Amino acid sequence: MDIPSIPGRLLEQAGRRPDMPAYFEKRDGDWIPTSYEAYAAAVRRVARGLVALGVDPGERLCILGGNRSEWVLSHVAGMLVGAVPAGIYATCSAEEVGWILAHAEARVVVVEDAAQLAKVLPALADLEALVAVVLMEGEPPSEHPAVIAWSELLERGRGVEDEVVDSRLAALEPDAPATFIYTSGTTGPPKAVMLSHRNLTWTADQAVALTGLAPGDSNLSYLPLSHIAEQVFTIHAPITGASAVFFVESRDRLPENLREVQPTVLFGVPRVWEKLHAAVEARLAEAEGTRRRVLDWAMGVARQVHARRNRGEDEGAWLRLQHRLADRLVFQKLKPLLGLGAARLCVSGAAPIRPEILEFFSGLDVVIHEVYGQSEDTGPTSFNLPGRTRFGSVGPAFPGVELSLAEDGEILVRGPNVFLGYFKDPEATSRTLDEEGWLHSGDLGQLDEDGFLHITGRKKDIIITAGGKNIAPRPLEEGLGALPLVSQAVVLGDRQRFLVALLALDPDQAARFAEEHGLDPDQLPLSDELAAALQPGIDALNARVAKVEGIKRWAVLPRELSLEEGELTPTLKIKRRTVTENWGALIASLYEDAPVDEAFAAGLRAAAQVRPQA
Repeated sequence: MDIPSIPGRLLEQAGRRPDMPAYFEKRDGDWIPTSYEAYAAAVRRVARGLVALGVDPGERLCILGGNRSEWVLSHVAGMLVGAVPAGIYATCSAEEVGWILAHAEARVVVVEDAAQLAKVLPALADLEALVAVVLMEGEPPSEHPAVIAWSELLERGRGVEDEVVDSRLAALEPDAPATFIYTSGTTGPPKAVMLSHRNLTWTADQAVALTGLAPGDSNLSYLPLSHIAEQVFTIHAPITGASAVFFVESRDRLPENLREVQPTVLFGVPRVWEKLHAAVEARLAEAEGTRRRVLDWAMGVARQVHARRNRGEDEGAWLRLQHRLADRLVFQKLKPLLGLGAARLCVSGAAPIRPEILEFFSGLDVVIHEVYGQSEDTGPTSFNLPGRTRFGSVGPAFPGVELSLAEDGEILVRGPNVFLGYFKDPEATSRTLDEEGWLHSGDLGQLDEDGFLHITGRKKDIIITAGGKNIAPRPLEEGLGALPLVSQAVVLGDRQRFLVALLALDPDQAARFAEEHGLDPDQLPLSDELAAALQPGIDALNARVAKVEGIKRWAVLPRELSLEEGELTPTLKIKRRTVTENWGALIASLYEDAPVDEAFAAGLRAAAQVRPQA
């Protein structure tokens, strides 16, 4: 689509396809559609309201809340009037929210409810640029006159003529900032990634062309809308391709909503796919006899079929015939139970996913295409394309993007999707974006002989041992994460004489293991039975790497790493620094020269179990 802005494309779709469903929301048990005509009209009403509040072109509009239509309406309306919308993760603390509002010099902030409003109020007196806080739901508190209800925003817009909004749209420059994406801050305060209208429209065009997204397609909106990947899947690509979006009721309701909607496109972070994998694997383990043999046969056929298709090869008549039979006997019944009965494109991104998870789903007749990128290139650097997919890689370069490797293996990217720079941070911009337009990603990778990119680690995560050995923790963490029962793994050892690991257990698998072995679930991390289950896998991993890269000691944590404790980003990446701070005493004990049992004096044994390696 040639129209150079996302709001312009929405208005165009409203004219061409007025009755086509644009998005759905669950109300009173039913999925209620909103047409493209109604979508565009709602965006215009919000846009007029923002003009009435005094939002001028170039000023910032922040949005704080979960996935819902008002979030998207605010975002698109902000772009329509020439403002720069910036999402704030709903999991951010009051201090983080105040910092972002001040940094962005936000003119208006739209918040979901009273809980999110409570994060804004402490900073209200210090935010000189802020003129209004708009509450999506609920009544504004009388003691804060700057806080207004969503209905009042719309009411104030009644006095603004449509011509004013139209003139703002016509004045949009393709290379002007369209939105800020605040990074999740794994290594420090978040930075504001400035993306232009051209960045958004070019990326949406490529995504639609690659995926074939079109009217009749649908996907679920459930990952944080402050993340660029979810914005592409919820806003930019659907508007460009005229597909439909379903807003999940909540993250907890994702499995139920998935089964109800049966989307044709599904984007998930690895943790989502891992949870689904664990649930399916547990159910499949219950199958016995003939049913088990049929399942094994069908899954074997599907793996063979998709292995060939992923290489761009034809599967052949005999395998195709078996696949049709497997589909009739197994997959037509199984996939709808997962919510994937109509799925034609499944994508994983935002963090690395283990190849065995991808292999498992291919055996269920579901191919997950891994995408790699970052906010600074509007989401995609490389993508495992249908017909050109290699599990364990993140695919070839995204079409239209140049991909290169620096001497130290750092991944470099150049193309129309590369950002404008960081807002109010020229030094960080110059470090990340060189004079020739190459984005320095900070990630390390390798390109194989066929042009598929393989991520090997992140420069900032490299562990330098006391002996001067540089070790990338990611391959080790992936190996540990593939062990039975393990859901998360963190490898540590910077400036230390050997590597150690913290392991977190999958709660559902751990509960089943405890029940099978007659153990108290709370004491499971301390049990010899658990050690016996994990030790062979750790030994096997150590046997595959150099001695200096082996895990010498490890500990099982009493809980999973969590957002609430600040150990994960909103996209579920591990914050290594926070993990080190939260579990500092435990990590220190792993390096004690004393015997293991003595190292766990004074309560450490109550927190986790340390296991030495030979």
